Amino acid sequence: MACNHWLMKTEPNTYSIDDLSNAKKQTTCWEGVRNYQARNLLRDEIKKGDRVLFYHSACKEPAVVGLAIVEKEGYPDTFAFDPKSKYYDEKSKPDQPTWFMVDIKLEKKFDHPVTLSELRDQASLKEMILLQKGSRLSVQPVKKTEFDKIVKLAAKKSN
Repeated sequence: MACNHWLMKTEPNTYSIDDLSNAKKQTTCWEGVRNYQARNLLRDEIKKGDRVLFYHSACKEPAVVGLAIVEKEGYPDTFAFDPKSKYYDEKSKPDQPTWFMVDIKLEKKFDHPVTLSELRDQASLKEMILLQKGSRLSVQPVKKTEFDKIVKLAAKKSN
């Protein structure tokens, strides 16, 4: 069965690839997504075995910094039920959850991240959702050709 490809954005001062590298079993839940379009992807589209571009945003040099793989498909974001969590949503209930998350596992941290400016320099990536004006979606689909190109760029930088 073919896997899908995704890009997941995170602010490194909130959760970075180094945090994932140091996490127990190098696995984490991708919680706190509070956008309905991204929620629908987490809930309905992202499947176990899908591959992920791990992207640092809102930092000095935004970049794809590594790869992850989906370990667990969408399930209710339990942080939405916890009044002590910054992701609490009083309207989301365990029997009718509003928000969903997936679990991801580190596949590889890039020795040399692929920066946003480098991505923009690639004609073959010009239609990538990340590079579209006004694109702010924290979880977004990536075409296999785009995914492969970015992995190739990261490997080339390492040589």
